[in-house]
Amino acid sequence: MIFELDEADRRRRSETGPLRAGLARRVAEFVGDGRERAAPCLPGLAFSQVREPTPPTSYLYDPSLSMIIRGKKRVRLGGTTYVYDESRFLLTAINLPTVTEVLEASPEAPYLSLLMRLDLRAARQMIADMDTHGTSAPVSGIAMATGPATIELFDAVKRLVDLLDRPRDLAHLGALIQREIIYRILTSPAGARFRETVLRGTQSQRTAKAIAWLKENYAQPLKVEALADVAGMGVSTLHHHFRAMTSMSPLRFQKHLRLHEARRILLAENVDAATAALRVGYESASQFNREYRRLFGAPPIRDVTPRRTVGTAQEPA
Repeated sequence: MIFELDEADRRRRSETGPLRAGLARRVAEFVGDGRERAAPCLPGLAFSQVREPTPPTSYLYDPSLSMIIRGKKRVRLGGTTYVYDESRFLLTAINLPTVTEVLEASPEAPYLSLLMRLDLRAARQMIADMDTHGTSAPVSGIAMATGPATIELFDAVKRLVDLLDRPRDLAHLGALIQREIIYRILTSPAGARFRETVLRGTQSQRTAKAIAWLKENYAQPLKVEALADVAGMGVSTLHHHFRAMTSMSPLRFQKHLRLHEARRILLAENVDAATAALRVGYESASQFNREYRRLFGAPPIRDVTPRRTVGTAQEPA
């Protein structure tokens, strides 16, 4: 399944142009000549700047809001592909392993984006305040979605970024603006998916518990029956909801976690492919090489050697 842009997205991109221009200047000043920078005064907020299109790159999303200020991106999650630009945000409600590509970027017009990790506790409180418990029909779908990047959402994000060099104001107003951003997400077309995932006691929450366990224990041999016990669900029920939320079976999800971690190890440490494969739980180096190539498009060493040379970082949004 591929989610593409449409005419409404193009109109919205035009409408938000002035806001994005101001935000682009602020983010470019903040990042400087670098590629990536976190906001030290506001944990969970990070910016990215890319000056040329990137090849497929592994990235493990936390629950977060990603917004493109300039450029275009493709994100692959299992069998689902999202293509989005300045007209849409990308919402991730649980930890998900993806493959990302920046599609539009140049030295004259760098790709600029931001990522804000979401406080799920604050989101649950917001849902309670809005009295949405039981008011929306259950939603069944992947825990990643795109939604319209409206003028109101960009305005809130710009006001938050503008506070980064005013620590006193940020201390008092930052949480209020972040709460407004969560409100904009919850009231967007992507909000129903987000609400279902963060509410306690739902099948989505139980599935998210299984996903969190896999993230912490990806190198261990996986028995789906034991994973179902972690989630408090039957095996068939877990399979159904797991695939609905992640576009993958539990075994395939574990494989992706292993391959993403192996790629991180290969990029960060001077080890060979066999060592990386063993560290993430593979018993067969040849199987690891086959599956790595299938996901990232090249064998491990051929894939990472150019990136080791240029010091390529992963973009956060």
